Amino acid sequence: MAELSGNRRRWRLGTSIAAAGIAAVTALALVVPALWTRAQHGAAAPSCTSGTTVNTADGPVCGTSADGVTSYQGIPYAAPPVGALRWRPPQPHQPWSKTLPATQPAKSCPEPSVAGADTSEDCLYLKIEKPADAKPGEKLPVMYEFHGGGFLGENRTDQGENLVRTGRVVYVYVGYRLGVLGFLAHAALGEHSGDYGLQDQQAGLRWVQRNITHFGGDPQNVTVFGESAGGASVCDQVASPTAKGLFQKGISVSGFYNYQNNTIWSKADCKSTYYTESQAQRTGAQFAAKLGCGHGDVAACLRKVPAQTLVDKGGQFVDPTAGGTIGPIVNGTTLTMPPAKAFATGHVNHVSLITDVGRDEFNGGIYENQPGLHTVVADTPAQYRQLTTEQFGRLAPAVRRLYPLSRYSSPFIAYRAIMADSASVCPLLDANDELARHIPLYADLDEDADNPAHEITGPVGAVHSGTNLLVHYPPGKLDANQAALQDQLLAEWTSFARTGNPAAAHSPAWRRYDRQHQQVLSLRPAGASVLIPAQQLRDQHHCAFWSRTTHY
Repeated sequence: MAELSGNRRRWRLGTSIAAAGIAAVTALALVVPALWTRAQHGAAAPSCTSGTTVNTADGPVCGTSADGVTSYQGIPYAAPPVGALRWRPPQPHQPWSKTLPATQPAKSCPEPSVAGADTSEDCLYLKIEKPADAKPGEKLPVMYEFHGGGFLGENRTDQGENLVRTGRVVYVYVGYRLGVLGFLAHAALGEHSGDYGLQDQQAGLRWVQRNITHFGGDPQNVTVFGESAGGASVCDQVASPTAKGLFQKGISVSGFYNYQNNTIWSKADCKSTYYTESQAQRTGAQFAAKLGCGHGDVAACLRKVPAQTLVDKGGQFVDPTAGGTIGPIVNGTTLTMPPAKAFATGHVNHVSLITDVGRDEFNGGIYENQPGLHTVVADTPAQYRQLTTEQFGRLAPAVRRLYPLSRYSSPFIAYRAIMADSASVCPLLDANDELARHIPLYADLDEDADNPAHEITGPVGAVHSGTNLLVHYPPGKLDANQAALQDQLLAEWTSFARTGNPAAAHSPAWRRYDRQHQQVLSLRPAGASVLIPAQQLRDQHHCAFWSRTTHY
């Protein structure tokens, strides 16, 4: 279901477990600040502001200006991936001659049915925001955002005004294909099928290469960034041979989020062992058979199935592989190896990178139990024992000794600590060591336990995607402590986009992570952020144990 409140959207993803005869609802709830929500798609498109027309390689577009920022919404960067173009690499959009009013948000790509969702397969569009006085050819830094949502849905964080105003950058937000429509692999779809969503992201970057100079941006100074699946997308693009040269810097926020006994998302975060092409094709064949397309012209049959039917029958909560691949795979071209292997072996694009997770990740502790359904958080000691056994099997007693309930104020917090340390914090610290051997790296750990951008009840701590959400948050709604951290993040991110170094004026020291200086910036409100030795964090989060015992 989707709940709309003011200028925010809480997105909940749910499905059913038919075999068990029960409904598993509410796998994820994310709150994001939003200027636009799906409820507004039906409103009349605003008129363009005079003087905003820009000539792109495909045709002229005009937008709207307010408060020093000019915005362009719904600019097509590729042909609609419908009909014969479903499950094909993104194709060029037909040019147009009449000025396109880019004043209305594009629809989201199809995702599992939620009430009020307004989606369409015709969803390959960009949003661009720039300083209103930016001139063509000014060569401003470009910040290009991949949204989160587990590769299944769109967690729309498409407000770049804070970045535009703070750092005088050009902000770009890209929609990309999701779930089975974005990632299905099947032999009938041709060699190297799958990864269409990642190819969409790259097609948008190629559009930027051709066009962003007309908006005042520099096509040779592009920073990609994103949270959750967007953070994982950054890792994918760092590892993708076909993304070489399309960007120079990246910021991966909360891209380490899957856990060992994965029951919700595709195994496609920054640390996971991705499906091989052959494994993905086998699950694709099972999916096609489930839809009655197991024989004959399988591709033609699948392309006739309504998009929402495909998505709703795809893998989701509890069984991520029930409907074919729903996230990135090693398809042999877009990705030739998982990001984790690329990081370890140096097969990466030579870009500068910021890595980030929340101290209390576990998707922020934002999962919540539904009475009588699948247990996902430990509200009781019995659930703590149940969940640790499910996750760690024979290692569960050792885990419980390392994280005894007597040390924590509640089972919820104890299990939160286990999952954050094992699945996010320690894998990130391991990846930092590997990446720093090959590319310039800056590392942070979000320890802001009072981030207002979530509005989630319960002691969730420093949560999933917190830094990205704070970057987008309306400044006037922050208290002084959070405003200081937001100012710091905006200065650091835009300094990084401009120069490759996040150490900005009036912000804490943040030096490059390398063999001689293994330090991580602890992000804290009220101007209290500080560099911490990585080894200190390893000790605090029991990383020697987790790095030795867990495999993703």
